[in-house]
Amino acid sequence: MGPKSENRRFFKEMLEFVMDEHIHWRRDFHPSDRPIAGPAEQRSEAYQDALVRTEEALLELSARLKGSSVPAFSPRYLAHMLSDTLMAANLGYLATILYNPNNCSYEASSAATRMEIEVGRQLAELFGYEPSRAWGHITAGGTIANYEALWVARNLKSLPFAVREIHPEMVHGLSGWELANLPPQRALDLLQEVKLRGSLQEVRRMSVQHRGLAGGPELGRVLVPQSRHYSWAKAVDILGLGADRLVEVPVNERFRMDVRALERIIGDLAADSIPILAVVAVLGTTEAGAVDEVHRIVELRRELQRRGMSFYLHLDAAYGGYARAILRDEDGSVLPLERLTQVLARHGCLDPRAGWPDPDVYAAYSATGEADSITVDPHKLGYVPYAAGGVVMKDRRILDLISYFAAYVFEEGDIRAEDLGSFIMEGSKPGASAASVWMAHRVLPLDVTGYGKLIGNSIEGAQKLYLALRATPMLELDGQRYRLAALMRPDLNLVNYAFNAEGNTSLETMEALNRAVYERCSYRSGPVYLEDFITSKTILDRSVYGDAPRAFVERLGIPAAEWDRAGRVFVMRSCVMTPFLASHQSFEACWFTFLETMKRHLAEIGMRARSGGLSGAPLG
Repeated sequence: MGPKSENRRFFKEMLEFVMDEHIHWRRDFHPSDRPIAGPAEQRSEAYQDALVRTEEALLELSARLKGSSVPAFSPRYLAHMLSDTLMAANLGYLATILYNPNNCSYEASSAATRMEIEVGRQLAELFGYEPSRAWGHITAGGTIANYEALWVARNLKSLPFAVREIHPEMVHGLSGWELANLPPQRALDLLQEVKLRGSLQEVRRMSVQHRGLAGGPELGRVLVPQSRHYSWAKAVDILGLGADRLVEVPVNERFRMDVRALERIIGDLAADSIPILAVVAVLGTTEAGAVDEVHRIVELRRELQRRGMSFYLHLDAAYGGYARAILRDEDGSVLPLERLTQVLARHGCLDPRAGWPDPDVYAAYSATGEADSITVDPHKLGYVPYAAGGVVMKDRRILDLISYFAAYVFEEGDIRAEDLGSFIMEGSKPGASAASVWMAHRVLPLDVTGYGKLIGNSIEGAQKLYLALRATPMLELDGQRYRLAALMRPDLNLVNYAFNAEGNTSLETMEALNRAVYERCSYRSGPVYLEDFITSKTILDRSVYGDAPRAFVERLGIPAAEWDRAGRVFVMRSCVMTPFLASHQSFEACWFTFLETMKRHLAEIGMRARSGGLSGAPLG
């Protein structure tokens, strides 16, 4: 709708259209039926009292929402992965919620369920999958999508052993180690052969799906970067794998999964005859916004397969998945890197001076089609209302490993909308979420002309913020000098940074300073209109990131020995979701206000510290 409700007239007109359409739909359904509440009933005291109570409750709701909701629509909101949502998505959601479809049941949601199937196909195309072979759907969020991906990975790993129980001739000559290391596509070929033989149910009864993990074959470890989302710890618990089977891989100096460390860990596990159930790479970590080097992981898997080892590859692209639209031309092809900058500039997507993407980010997004499944959240970089996560499987044959009914198909190869609820983790689910995403995709294509431009402008704003921070290494206020540094050039649109008083060499003192700044730049309660800027924060800990933050704290004047001692740094975190900072004029105005706000906060904190009112803060 716009930071100042610039599109309010159009939005209200469309809302009125939505209401009129729905009202007419109700009245046109058997128009000869008599109204339930006639004029006399509507004038009754009880009826009028119910209307008054509804209005009063709505007034209270509106007051509460206006009084303590975060202004994510504003460029002054530089905190979480939250922004203004697309008008099309909001209208799609509001229009559909009036019909209240439940996409778990086709009988109760035929229109919205078909939209969800269509959205799944669009997401498959976004990531480079063949849509006629792939499968995707909307989930309640990225967490559920991650659960579902690991669910299918677990069952697929168990399948070859179950086949050996029923059809030993199909895997004749293969050892247990070889069965545990069948490439995912080879295992799915086995599944297809089992279906052709008519023995799918017998095989499934021999798998982990029926027998559980106890006493079964060793399915291996799940390898995730140390920067992984917390949902992965929940996933191995919920799916019965156990926390011991989750192995964290160190990150490199760019806060991306260290692929060399990944190879070493796989080698060490193989030496102990422990297979790899799955490797999870992240496209957009929640704390640093890093994009793991998917292309290198894909190459590693190919090399391992030549040596008789393999694993299921999942991409947790909940945050960064939609950014692949920036690389897609109007025909759906991936733009060559050497042409990308020129094409992006032509479409007003990204200024060449932004320097995005770096070659590894480009290569990572180019390789997404090699993964076996992908998590993506439309309610993040898709700019649609909560709750709308999503998961996409490269090969729909895998559905037979999680469904409790046969995954029948149409003649043209499409999954029947009627079957959606039989092979997803959730039960009842809102059709309004699927309709919201469907509307957004109709208005903004998943390529450089649509979402690419929107997200590209967001990334350009983040790059501008990073460059402005880097160009302002020192602030001087009332005789006290403060260092200012950004963590790293962002892979996407998340920028981390921190302040430190010149001469301070204590990480605890630096943390006290930045916590005090954060408390003045965050919102918890009270009048939101008093907030000049809203940011978030995070802590980069050695237990998660190793020594990757060391160079950052050194730029802030903290000795390496202090990092070695303390092993953690508190940072300000700004996710630049708004696309409006790509404009030079808008960014300059925002940056001036941002910098003046930070100077004011630092001056107040310094004054308080000198009076002894801020424990651990620099005295200046």
